[in-house]
Amino acid sequence: MFLPFFDNLRRAKVPVSLREFLSFLEAMKAGLATYDIEAFYFLARAIMIKDERHIDRFDQAFATTFKGLEAISTAEVLDAVDIPAGWLEKLAEKHLSDEEKAEIEALGGFDNLMETLKKRLEEQKGRHQGGSKWVGTAGTSPFGAYGYNPEGVRIGQKEGRHRRAVKVWDKREFRNFDGDVELGTRNIKVALKRLRRWARDGAVEELDLPGTIRATAEHGYIDVKTRPERRNAVKVLLFLDIGGSMDPHVKIVEELFSAARAEFKHMEHFYFHNCLYEGVWKDNRRRWNAQTPTWDVLRTYGPDYKCIFVGDASMSPYEIAFAGGANEHWNPEAGQVWLERARDQWLGHLWINPVPEKYWGYTQSIAMIQQIFGADRMVPMTLSGIESGMKVLGR
Repeated sequence: MFLPFFDNLRRAKVPVSLREFLSFLEAMKAGLATYDIEAFYFLARAIMIKDERHIDRFDQAFATTFKGLEAISTAEVLDAVDIPAGWLEKLAEKHLSDEEKAEIEALGGFDNLMETLKKRLEEQKGRHQGGSKWVGTAGTSPFGAYGYNPEGVRIGQKEGRHRRAVKVWDKREFRNFDGDVELGTRNIKVALKRLRRWARDGAVEELDLPGTIRATAEHGYIDVKTRPERRNAVKVLLFLDIGGSMDPHVKIVEELFSAARAEFKHMEHFYFHNCLYEGVWKDNRRRWNAQTPTWDVLRTYGPDYKCIFVGDASMSPYEIAFAGGANEHWNPEAGQVWLERARDQWLGHLWINPVPEKYWGYTQSIAMIQQIFGADRMVPMTLSGIESGMKVLGR
């Protein structure tokens, strides 16, 4: 019965392997999720999903296989899903009160209820509303939605109203969480976690369990050992484009900045406008009278830093290629010269672009910066884009 589930996962492009499917079957054989649909769902997801990006696809495949009504005809609901009758009976016992169980038994029991449902599905030819027999809505039939019956099977209703249905045949809807969606702070943190280099520093405050076990075995008494907490030792230098065409992207850049500050303990940031020139700044309110010479930044932060530029790279080509091309001041040297200096100083460099990748080919300046940094060194500001960028930086 689980082979269609495996097939639907593969059809939904969930990268589930045969080994994982066999592990899932072993877990089911061991009785880890018997008679509990929710436990069955979470067990399957825990075993077969390795990346949060695939949760939404998994949910859709699960709903299609076990709960969805759109993928199968109404007359074949029970046979297509093929959930053992014992599961349904145990689920009913779990959710019904003693009084409701007594009512069902008085009317012929659960087996009679499910047998009657099968006959109704075979006999019914169309949609039905009201009444007390057919599968429909707003009636007192034991089968359907938006009605009332103490021993009912709810079919196609978004949520319970009287909390008295024996089995819920609903299509579950889940939040979209895929690799190409725009990012929120939490999603950005997930992507940034790809860039890590662990080191132990700071106070000795974390329990060293292997060391404690070893010392206790050697000395014959409990000898507690501690060690510094393991932290992400990656150093990041963040350059943020601000103003002009970046105004529509302020919110997402703020989320990226917030996530980066939380993820990287060794991070410095500077602002620039359109292209890197001879000066950058930390406070946009003092951008003209409190700039930091870019040469100082190049000398201060060593090649062990990972350099990340965030900007739409959308400007006049003159701003990159020529001295004096900047639109707000006279730049003695071309922006390209400064970008090449940054590239050469920080070999781990990346440009994150909030403009959707499908539009990059329409802007000449984007192609120019890609040529300076390298085609694989510019990534879109999506979950999959940032993840691929972190892999590039981690080389």
